[in-house]
Amino acid sequence: MRAAIRTAARHIRRVSAKQVPRGWRETVAPGVVIEQRVTPLDRVGCYVPGGRHPLPSSLLMTALPARAAGVPEVIATCPNPAPAVLAAAVEAKVSRLFRIGGAHAIAAFAYGTATIPRVDRIVGPGNAYVAAAKAQVARDCPIDFYAGPTEIVVVSSDGNPEWIAADLVAQAEHDPDARAILLTPERSLARAVAAAVAAQIEEHPGAAPSIAAHGVAVVTPTLDEAVDLANAIAPEHAVTDTLAVARRVVRAGTVFVGPFGAQAAGDYATGSNHVLPTDGVAQVRGGLSAADFVRVNSVQRLTRQGLRGLAPSVISLANAEGLHAHAASVARRVLPPPRGRRSRPETGGREEGG
Repeated sequence: MRAAIRTAARHIRRVSAKQVPRGWRETVAPGVVIEQRVTPLDRVGCYVPGGRHPLPSSLLMTALPARAAGVPEVIATCPNPAPAVLAAAVEAKVSRLFRIGGAHAIAAFAYGTATIPRVDRIVGPGNAYVAAAKAQVARDCPIDFYAGPTEIVVVSSDGNPEWIAADLVAQAEHDPDARAILLTPERSLARAVAAAVAAQIEEHPGAAPSIAAHGVAVVTPTLDEAVDLANAIAPEHAVTDTLAVARRVVRAGTVFVGPFGAQAAGDYATGSNHVLPTDGVAQVRGGLSAADFVRVNSVQRLTRQGLRGLAPSVISLANAEGLHAHAASVARRVLPPPRGRRSRPETGGREEGG
């Protein structure tokens, strides 16, 4: 187990290091310099579920990107931290781990208690109560995104029925509310996968409730329509036969390609993050990354020459919008004062501006 945790952690660190936004500086015009500044958050809270199954992988997927981003204090909560979760916390260099879970753990992260400090951002998956609590506190403490019951959509026309079924059943065992969907233009493939799912549930009965409630095979007229439907669903996980199809599935938390793109590999050890948006949020963003743990802001520096060069454009646009005080704030610096009014003498500030 420790060796597996180290392997997964090594891969997550490698991917996370590539995700940290980089600072830069650009001279956009003479005397006008724009800088992008990237600084890590001070403290983050990682929620690790502990109900149906121990999830050391969820701790790694939340704490390691935060560390890669340079966050100095990483706090974790887990209602029932199994030994594997504690081992993952040591590997990820978690600052503190509290035995607490549910909506009250989210509230503690958001507002702080006598023992649990308030954090700058809350991340990590959870059940419906945790997701609802994150939505409630989001105005007061930023969260990652809605990460509710898991979803998988397989888009295939000639995949291996046994392997497709294995992916569907694997995701279905996460939660009774998990969704497992096959989209295919081939009716024969849909039937073969349905039969394989029924057989595999015998081996993995924990997947039966969600397959019964939310498992479905949809036969579409064409592969193009299967792709369109996948994008309309915007699932947490998408699985495709080929890279060509994967490039067209653009609304998904993550996309797996080819017969050996087992979705479970991404849950644990590929290095790509498994904390992914659900319930259609993948229409606008992908999964958790190191970029979620930094502040990105801009620094603008103007010299006298720079402001004079911009002044005609700024004054014209401001006046067009009726914001004449905006125009005046620039004009006072660069234009001669009106007749009869003496300008305030310059105080000899640095030429590059404030």
